[in-house]
Amino acid sequence: MTDIYEFEGKTLCNTNSVLGEGPTYDPDSDTVWWFNILGKELHELNLSTRAKKVHSLPVMASVLARIDAGRQLIATEEGLFVRDLASGNLTFYAALENDRPENRSNDGRTHPSGSLWIGTMSKRAENQAGAIYHVAGGKVTKIFSGISIPNSICFSPDGTVGYYTDSRINRLMRVMVDPQTGLPSGEPIVLVDSMNEPGGIDGSVVDADGYIWNARWGAGVVDRYNPDGLRISRYKVPAVQPSCPAFIGANADRLAVTTAWEGLDEDARSAQPSAGALLELGIEVKGVFDPVYVL
Repeated sequence: MTDIYEFEGKTLCNTNSVLGEGPTYDPDSDTVWWFNILGKELHELNLSTRAKKVHSLPVMASVLARIDAGRQLIATEEGLFVRDLASGNLTFYAALENDRPENRSNDGRTHPSGSLWIGTMSKRAENQAGAIYHVAGGKVTKIFSGISIPNSICFSPDGTVGYYTDSRINRLMRVMVDPQTGLPSGEPIVLVDSMNEPGGIDGSVVDADGYIWNARWGAGVVDRYNPDGLRISRYKVPAVQPSCPAFIGANADRLAVTTAWEGLDEDARSAQPSAGALLELGIEVKGVFDPVYVL
């Protein structure tokens, strides 16, 4: 049985992104980072000072990984770039489907080994036009193909299990992973089949106990699953299109979630002013910080 909770959280940032995505937290600077993909923006919010910045980007980008105190790796429609925090300058790092300009990056996350999984999709969301790649040391390896909308890329804390979904199919997949490299070591199996339920499986994170927190696009909720795929709790949010959660705060004990207003008509947007905002659920969690990417 799933326990259902009303929203008791707050708005962390009310800048309404068309497509808010890819949140991550930097514990060294107490800063939350996330993207407005379609708006070509990188957002930055310091939790201590409440200082907010919006950085314009020359391309659509969707995933950010810490490298060190002065650099970040970002995935974009034109490949992977190293971003200098001080200047904002982007330095090309690795190609990602440079022969497919009709595609862009989407969901992704750093594995505990320091490698990265990143998904791609058609800018027009064409069927099976995307894939999921493993990136390590500048080498890009395709690991799953025929993906329409890659999402829910996340890993168990020990790095032995990986998760992902194709949101068009709406099945959360589980795959064994080499904890030393981040490469799959087995074949994916279906962990959660929600093809016949309202909404779609979008971004996910895994907490310290191995439980999966998933933003359910179109349903206005964040779901929590145990490692066996049983949904044990559901948290409502005041935006019908939550896109991805992230553990935030000095102890990774808070949960934020990005949202979007993409595709909503004027009446729908008026009915949910939080659409596109960065929200916090207002519950205590046992999170883990996203690992740094190892160049």
